[in-house]
Amino acid sequence: MKYYVLSMLSIMLLSCSSTQSVVENPQIPTINYDQKLEQLGIALAAPGAPVANYVNIVQTGKLLFLAGKGPKTDAGYITGKLGQDLSVDEGYKAARVTGITQIGVLKDYLGDLNRVKRVVKVLGMVNAAPDFTDHPEVINGFSDVIVEVFGERGKHARAAVGMGSLPRNIAVEIELVVEIY
Repeated sequence: MKYYVLSMLSIMLLSCSSTQSVVENPQIPTINYDQKLEQLGIALAAPGAPVANYVNIVQTGKLLFLAGKGPKTDAGYITGKLGQDLSVDEGYKAARVTGITQIGVLKDYLGDLNRVKRVVKVLGMVNAAPDFTDHPEVINGFSDVIVEVFGERGKHARAAVGMGSLPRNIAVEIELVVEIY
């Protein structure tokens, strides 16, 4: 009888383990992100594989560290220096494109965007002319789309800094840290 009771308790404990999906856990609010993205007019592309010796995401515990990405469109990357080749509005749009790219990276890695508990930290790097000072206004394009999609979960700490150059002359490069369920 003892063996039976212990066996039943073990089975009950195993069935209550953390293997529950996010959608089944009533404590985690769920959103139909596919529908939300469609309503916002956002289409996610599958992320490309890195072309060097790095990965798109490194997970440690419940934190995801996303590699820096740039503003890639179907026509190629948005390139140029802010304050020289590009306006603040063009930079904002480039940062927004980068945000959509990073959401695609998250979706590809997680499968379900409901696993995003919080966007924690963003580092936005702007390819800027020496006298350009509107870095925050450019990176707002990234922050705005992240909050449009994730709501309160998307509000994050952030740095928006200017760089003398960025790889391949891309307009912005943005990396982030995300906490997951």
